[in-house]
Amino acid sequence: MSDSIKHECGIALIRLRKPLNYYSDKYGTALYGLNKLYLLMEKQHNRGQDGAGVANIKLDTEPGSRYISRYRSNGSNAIKEIFEKINNRLAEAKQTNPAKFNDAEWLKKNVAFSGELLLGHLRYGTFGKNSIENCHPFLRQNNWKTKNLVVAGNFNLTNVDELFEQLVDLGQHPKEKTDTVTVMERIGHFLDVENERLFKEFKKQGHDNQTISTLIGENLNLQKILIDASRKWDGGYAMAGLIGHGDAFVLRDPNGIRPAYYYFDDEIAVVTSERPAIQTAFNVSADKIKEIKPGHAVIIRKNASIEEIEIRKSESHNACSFERIYFSRGSDAAIYQERKKLGTSLCPAILKAIENDTRNTVFSYIPNTAEIAFYGMVKGIEDYLTSVKQRKIMESAATLDEAKLSKILSIHPRIEKLAIKDAKLRTFITDDMHRDEMVAHVYDVTYGVVKPSDTLVVIDDSIVRGTTLKQSILRMLDRLNPKKIIIVSSAPQIRYPDCYGIDMAKLGDFIAFQAAIQLLKENFKENIIEEVYEKAKAMEELPKDKIRNVVKDIYAPFTPNQISKKIAELLTPPDLGAEVEVIYQSLEGLHEACTNNSGDWYFSGNYPTPGGNKVANIAFINYMEGKNIRAY
Repeated sequence: MSDSIKHECGIALIRLRKPLNYYSDKYGTALYGLNKLYLLMEKQHNRGQDGAGVANIKLDTEPGSRYISRYRSNGSNAIKEIFEKINNRLAEAKQTNPAKFNDAEWLKKNVAFSGELLLGHLRYGTFGKNSIENCHPFLRQNNWKTKNLVVAGNFNLTNVDELFEQLVDLGQHPKEKTDTVTVMERIGHFLDVENERLFKEFKKQGHDNQTISTLIGENLNLQKILIDASRKWDGGYAMAGLIGHGDAFVLRDPNGIRPAYYYFDDEIAVVTSERPAIQTAFNVSADKIKEIKPGHAVIIRKNASIEEIEIRKSESHNACSFERIYFSRGSDAAIYQERKKLGTSLCPAILKAIENDTRNTVFSYIPNTAEIAFYGMVKGIEDYLTSVKQRKIMESAATLDEAKLSKILSIHPRIEKLAIKDAKLRTFITDDMHRDEMVAHVYDVTYGVVKPSDTLVVIDDSIVRGTTLKQSILRMLDRLNPKKIIIVSSAPQIRYPDCYGIDMAKLGDFIAFQAAIQLLKENFKENIIEEVYEKAKAMEELPKDKIRNVVKDIYAPFTPNQISKKIAELLTPPDLGAEVEVIYQSLEGLHEACTNNSGDWYFSGNYPTPGGNKVANIAFINYMEGKNIRAY
């Protein structure tokens, strides 16, 4: 994605199902779980640019000893900073007591982060300051083990105001009005309620308080806690939590918007946001890894039992398609094939745009994350050229000689690496005129492979704002002096804000929206803009389930091709020498490629929750009223 947007957080949860000395004996270290957590987090590093955090819980500790440890960092290399800090603590312990360091029980008793339950989080914040307080995991502390709560997740909720008021109605005084705080306190409230219920029940049975503490841990109804806590949540989430005595859970939203996968054997249970991380860290095949079903939670009890339980009824499966296009790593077997299909499905439109003239066309990609879709595009062009070669051979069969056959078989797509990002270049100049000049040089180009008669076809993951295209990529490609530049997006036009985790909240930022507004003005249909505003305002006070996404009416008068043509005009710098065309993926092509991830609300406006329609309308109201603020 040439446009920089913030997106999905990542989680990694590990539960060691054997005593620590088991791992020490088998793997040579009692820190087996910690080492695996580091690997899981690094393999999902793409999901964390603003910070990271880890938490650890030791099971069955004596009163008076610390059993919860947590480190967080908002540094530029947060994972490294956190684990260096942990390793420094371990090095001190080893230096102080070298003879005891390999003793698993001594390590657990005396050194932090040597417990059986671990949770890691990678933060890619959608809003808020990048401070240490914004980094997960969050901790809700109590002297009762079973009331301690650690939470980290990949989520955004659309109804924070409503949830905040519910907490106030309960008598609480939340310190912030954010979805993170409301989620933590909502779960914490019902965890407290369950603790009190069990305490009274066991007290009636005549148990003493110490026995009751143990019995509560053995009998906590996590399913009920999560059902009660999440009942009013509207959004996308993969929520991980640890309870102080040793229970753990990962809860997925009922639409399956946010991804979560799990694996367990007799040694370990693990949950992550991406499947390949588990495959790599534990060398297991994909078929042994399960995806948490929408609306379900994987619950790992202190006794190491594991079950997947329904928490909220799932009425539809709307897993985020952007995970397949861009967010998740392409090393996942299914995602790799889907991205290739996205590239292949664009070939008919590409061939039409170049009038089937592959001889004078150069195919490439920007940025590197578009490489897999590029392979699919090239495969589609090669398939087309195979049919061309077959036809030519059949047509000239009677006069075919070795020279003619060699010439026909030499037909192939021209593939070049046209752009190389200069990672060393920093656009530190702040005034717009000179900064734009610097931005234009963020990419370097490959000279000598393009002729003035050539068309360049360059595929990107998606085009959100188009800023990088206009300021940098198109100018850079134009230095190669081509006849025409065709930018191809493996994703459809991004028309609507996301409210489930991606940093796409302002309608005015989207180049597709800008194009639609411009077309309305040019075609004397500005009245539609005002009518949509009035409809959105009229729906502000309606119940969420009565609200429809009126922003769809902005796009309704035009075909996708008309909007794409206007986008090309808006993105073309006035001094560019080459003609510019923009080709987008179709919704049909997206769904054919990503059959199991049908969530496409940023493209179609079909939100899976009522809060999505409300957010879209608020975003339009903000645009009309000149408010440069988020819609959620």
